[in-house]
Amino acid sequence: MSFVTRFAPSPTGLLHRGHAFSALTAWTAARETSGRFLLRIEDTDFTRCRPEYETALLEDLTWLGLDWEEPVRRQSDHRAAYDLALERLRGQGVLYRCFRTRKELMALAGVAPHGDDPADAQAFAGGPLDPGEEAERLAAGQPFAWRLSLAAARARPGGFEALTWVEETADPGTRTARPEALGDMVLGRKDIGAGYVIASVVDDALQGVTHVVRGEDLIPATSVQRLLQALLDLPTPVYRHHPLLLGPDGKRYAKRDGSVTIMALREAGVTPQELRAELGFA
Repeated sequence: MSFVTRFAPSPTGLLHRGHAFSALTAWTAARETSGRFLLRIEDTDFTRCRPEYETALLEDLTWLGLDWEEPVRRQSDHRAAYDLALERLRGQGVLYRCFRTRKELMALAGVAPHGDDPADAQAFAGGPLDPGEEAERLAAGQPFAWRLSLAAARARPGGFEALTWVEETADPGTRTARPEALGDMVLGRKDIGAGYVIASVVDDALQGVTHVVRGEDLIPATSVQRLLQALLDLPTPVYRHHPLLLGPDGKRYAKRDGSVTIMALREAGVTPQELRAELGFA
């Protein structure tokens, strides 16, 4: 089997050491197998993505010495494909409209509404509203999100209890999907259509990705993506979830925490060779 992997950053901020480590891990894996390395820009969130961040990440990755196949796929150019997948799920009866705001969901979960982590407000399984109330809210023009109904997905023939994927790094072997850990995830919104969870699954299939190489913090999301692959009749890649790169404080690098960016390191005179060696890629 050929080896095809990808690095798929979102241009919502500048890249940091953690991004560099993940990109180098995927790029090196492709090089070692004479495989293909793809760069994909996951820019479905038009409220936070910025062209200047995309320009910066391309410069950072080039500075690191990475190369990739052209053209680069930008998700904002392919919304129709993701909305079609969302429509297929609606046709299967596994989506429902959720009118609760992020603040309301945070309050239900007892979480302060200050983080960017999409998991903060995902562990929710409220189910659809009464048809009468839903009709009233729609008539009033209230915004809503399309949520994946795990109850409806489980009730379909085959359910999802037997869904698995092959894991090659973090606890290698066959893993069983546990999508219930994240609750009824938001897959799209009335105003912007399908979100990044669907887009990522669709793109992996369309681009022939055979191996997804990424941080172990995304293991829970893999369960939901495995369910979507089953619902949409898409192939399942092999997954390699690598350990996270931690900062001096023992915490993982994150955009929202103001981690030192690759751009800042470049401006401080750090060379690509020095950063690669620091990250374990001499």
